[in-house]
Amino acid sequence: MLKRINWKAIFKVFAWLTCLAGVVVLMSFIGVKKHTVKCAKIEILIPGADNFIEIEEIDAILKQNQGDLIGRNLEGINLHDIEKSIAANPYIGFVKVYADMNGTVFIEVKQRQPILRILNAGGQDYYVDSDGLKMPVSPNFTANVLVASGNILEGFNGRVDTLMTGIAKDLYQTAAFVKKDTLWDAQIEQLYVNEKNDIEMVPRVGNQRIILGNAKDINIKMENLLAFYKQAMPKVGWNAYRSINLKYVNQIVCEKRDSLAIKKIEKSVVPDSVVQQQQAINAEVKAAIQDEIDKATQTQAAGDTKNTKAETAPVKTDTKKVDKAKTTNTVDAAKKTEVKKEKDKEAAKPKTVQKTATKEKDNKKTNR
Repeated sequence: MLKRINWKAIFKVFAWLTCLAGVVVLMSFIGVKKHTVKCAKIEILIPGADNFIEIEEIDAILKQNQGDLIGRNLEGINLHDIEKSIAANPYIGFVKVYADMNGTVFIEVKQRQPILRILNAGGQDYYVDSDGLKMPVSPNFTANVLVASGNILEGFNGRVDTLMTGIAKDLYQTAAFVKKDTLWDAQIEQLYVNEKNDIEMVPRVGNQRIILGNAKDINIKMENLLAFYKQAMPKVGWNAYRSINLKYVNQIVCEKRDSLAIKKIEKSVVPDSVVQQQQAINAEVKAAIQDEIDKATQTQAAGDTKNTKAETAPVKTDTKKVDKAKTTNTVDAAKKTEVKKEKDKEAAKPKTVQKTATKEKDNKKTNR
């Protein structure tokens, strides 16, 4: 017997062959059109607020490597070479170049996003981007990021490169953590590496050194710092401590100032503009910390109310019994007082009679 023909398989093969033939025909039409279509316009897109590189610089790179593109056939323009030449710029993290059949060449550029600026021990100055790569500073734009200085031995050769030393990697992890949190991004102003290779954080609010140590368990360390802010700072003030040591995960070690040193800090003379700016920043940071305190107290209050409800349920029945006992006692007392009053009245009556009788006898005597 002949096997049944599998029409489904035949239909699938025919459909694939038709699609492949259509793609080949379409590509041939595109190839033919490329011979006739000329570059009429170049669109350069640079999203983001940072301006490490300008449109004019990309245009200059195009002219240096490819010459003038306007008026040239699209077939004669090597889009891949354009991508490579633009991606060689140290401020560009990603670039995509493509063209349409209307003669427009599109260039989409994504800039590197710095999160840390390092001033190393040798005087070199460079950025570290969000991917942990070193990049040079720009004469066109200065990024508003954390600045790290001190005993940093990580060098920079002027090209995009990875971090080599352990302290530089810890600085990058610390900056990445601070950048993600709105509270710490507003509070931490600068990083410093001391002679013991410990990372110190310089806060905006409060005049103390926050010793982080390294970036290991940084989330736990910063949670401990936030808990310390909630409990201690509202009571003793923001300038009471000289240093706050977070190196040990399970505890916080603090060094306190004397009262004279605190008064000197509070009476330090600074320009009015600096005072106003500092007050604005302090208000924002303190408001953020107060919000965290309010959230914690609300959750604690909710738990306390649940516990009090559970505890007061049996007490209500007892209070009813006590109230009944009190009312019975008060009724009995009232009855007793009424009985006493009646007895007093009865006792008072014969006394008045006796007095009147004696008065009558006295009157009789006087009449005689």
